[in-house]
Amino acid sequence: QVQLVESGGGLVQAGGSLRLSCEASGRTFSRYSMGWFRQAPGKEREFVATINWYGVTYYADSVKGRFTISRDNAKNTGYLQMNSLKSEDTAVYYCAAKIGGIGSVRDYEYDHWGPGTQVTVSS
Repeated sequence: QVQLVESGGGLVQAGGSLRLSCEASGRTFSRYSMGWFRQAPGKEREFVATINWYGVTYYADSVKGRFTISRDNAKNTGYLQMNSLKSEDTAVYYCAAKIGGIGSVRDYEYDHWGPGTQVTVSS
Protein backbone atom coordinates (compact mmCIF):
# COMPACT_ATOMS: atom_id res chain seq x y z
CA GLN A 1 0.00 0.00 0.00
CA VAL A 2 1.19 3.52 -0.77
CA GLN A 3 -0.28 6.72 0.60
CA LEU A 4 -0.21 9.93 -1.42
CA VAL A 5 -0.59 13.53 -0.28
CA GLU A 6 -0.62 16.51 -2.63
CA SER A 7 0.49 20.02 -1.73
CA GLY A 8 1.27 23.29 -3.44
CA GLY A 9 -2.15 24.29 -4.70
CA GLY A 10 -3.53 27.78 -4.27
CA LEU A 11 -4.77 30.92 -5.97
CA VAL A 12 -2.72 32.39 -8.80
CA GLN A 13 -3.32 34.94 -11.54
CA ALA A 14 -3.53 33.92 -15.15
CA GLY A 15 -0.07 33.61 -16.62
CA GLY A 16 1.42 32.64 -13.28
CA SER A 17 3.01 29.43 -12.07
CA LEU A 18 2.54 26.84 -9.36
CA ARG A 19 4.39 23.67 -8.46
CA LEU A 20 2.40 20.80 -7.05
CA SER A 21 4.06 18.09 -5.00
CA CYS A 22 2.91 14.55 -4.33
CA GLU A 23 4.59 12.90 -1.38
CA ALA A 24 4.35 9.13 -1.19
CA SER A 25 4.76 6.96 1.87
CA GLY A 26 4.59 3.25 2.37
CA ARG A 27 5.86 1.06 -0.43
CA THR A 28 8.82 1.84 -2.64
CA PHE A 29 7.80 4.79 -4.74
CA SER A 30 10.25 3.93 -7.51
CA ARG A 31 8.21 0.81 -8.34
CA TYR A 32 5.21 2.92 -9.29
CA SER A 33 4.29 4.97 -12.28
CA MET A 34 2.64 8.24 -11.40
CA GLY A 35 -0.06 10.37 -12.91
CA TRP A 36 -1.72 13.73 -12.35
CA PHE A 37 -5.40 14.22 -13.00
CA ARG A 38 -7.76 17.13 -12.41
CA GLN A 39 -11.45 17.71 -11.94
CA ALA A 40 -13.17 21.03 -12.49
CA PRO A 41 -16.60 21.80 -11.01
CA GLY A 42 -19.33 20.05 -12.96
CA LYS A 43 -16.87 18.16 -15.13
CA GLU A 44 -15.43 14.67 -15.19
CA ARG A 45 -11.96 13.96 -13.95
CA GLU A 46 -9.43 14.30 -16.75
CA PHE A 47 -5.88 13.19 -17.38
CA VAL A 48 -3.11 15.78 -17.12
CA ALA A 49 0.26 14.01 -17.22
CA THR A 50 2.02 10.78 -16.39
CA ILE A 51 5.57 9.64 -15.73
CA ASN A 52 6.72 6.04 -15.57
CA TRP A 53 9.44 4.60 -13.42
CA TYR A 54 12.01 5.20 -16.18
CA GLY A 55 11.10 8.87 -16.27
CA VAL A 56 9.26 8.75 -19.59
CA THR A 57 6.52 11.38 -19.66
CA TYR A 58 3.28 11.97 -21.51
CA TYR A 59 0.93 14.96 -21.42
CA ALA A 60 -2.59 15.91 -22.29
CA ASP A 61 -2.67 18.22 -25.30
CA SER A 62 -4.26 20.95 -23.20
CA VAL A 63 -1.17 21.25 -20.97
CA LYS A 64 1.64 20.24 -23.32
CA GLY A 65 4.38 22.86 -23.35
CA ARG A 66 3.09 24.51 -20.16
CA PHE A 67 3.21 21.73 -17.54
CA THR A 68 6.13 19.50 -16.60
CA ILE A 69 5.83 16.28 -14.62
CA SER A 70 8.85 14.95 -12.76
CA ARG A 71 9.79 12.72 -9.86
CA ASP A 72 12.51 12.35 -7.26
CA ASN A 73 12.56 8.73 -6.14
CA ALA A 74 15.09 9.47 -3.40
CA LYS A 75 12.53 11.81 -1.83
CA ASN A 76 9.51 9.64 -2.67
CA THR A 77 7.98 12.70 -4.27
CA GLY A 78 6.45 13.58 -7.61
CA TYR A 79 5.96 17.06 -9.00
CA LEU A 80 3.84 18.96 -11.46
CA GLN A 81 5.30 22.29 -12.53
CA MET A 82 2.55 24.42 -14.03
CA ASN A 83 3.47 27.53 -16.02
CA SER A 84 1.43 29.98 -18.08
CA LEU A 85 -1.66 29.05 -16.12
CA LYS A 86 -5.07 29.77 -17.60
CA SER A 87 -8.49 30.12 -15.99
CA GLU A 88 -9.46 26.79 -17.55
CA ASP A 89 -6.75 25.10 -15.47
CA THR A 90 -8.84 25.76 -12.36
CA ALA A 91 -9.62 22.39 -10.78
CA VAL A 92 -8.83 20.03 -7.96
CA TYR A 93 -5.61 18.27 -8.88
CA TYR A 94 -5.00 14.67 -7.86
CA CYS A 95 -1.87 12.58 -7.99
CA ALA A 96 -2.18 8.86 -8.49
CA ALA A 97 0.14 5.87 -8.53
CA LYS A 98 0.01 2.50 -10.26
CA ILE A 99 2.35 -0.41 -9.75
CA GLY A 100 4.65 -1.12 -12.64
CA GLY A 101 6.67 0.72 -15.23
CA ILE A 102 3.95 1.83 -17.63
CA GLY A 103 2.08 5.07 -17.13
CA SER A 104 -1.52 5.51 -18.23
CA VAL A 105 -4.00 8.19 -19.23
CA ARG A 106 -6.87 6.10 -17.78
CA ASP A 107 -7.75 6.90 -14.19
CA TYR A 108 -9.19 3.46 -13.49
CA GLU A 109 -5.76 1.90 -14.00
CA TYR A 110 -4.38 3.72 -10.97
CA ASP A 111 -4.45 1.97 -7.62
CA HIS A 112 -3.72 4.78 -5.21
CA TRP A 113 -4.92 8.37 -5.03
CA GLY A 114 -4.23 11.44 -2.98
CA PRO A 115 -7.03 13.58 -1.53
CA GLY A 116 -6.41 16.38 -4.03
CA THR A 117 -5.30 20.00 -3.90
CA GLN A 118 -7.25 22.99 -5.20
CA VAL A 119 -5.77 25.16 -7.94
CA THR A 120 -7.62 28.36 -8.77
CA VAL A 121 -6.49 30.61 -11.61
CA SER A 122 -8.01 34.07 -11.68
CA SER A 123 -8.36 35.88 -14.99
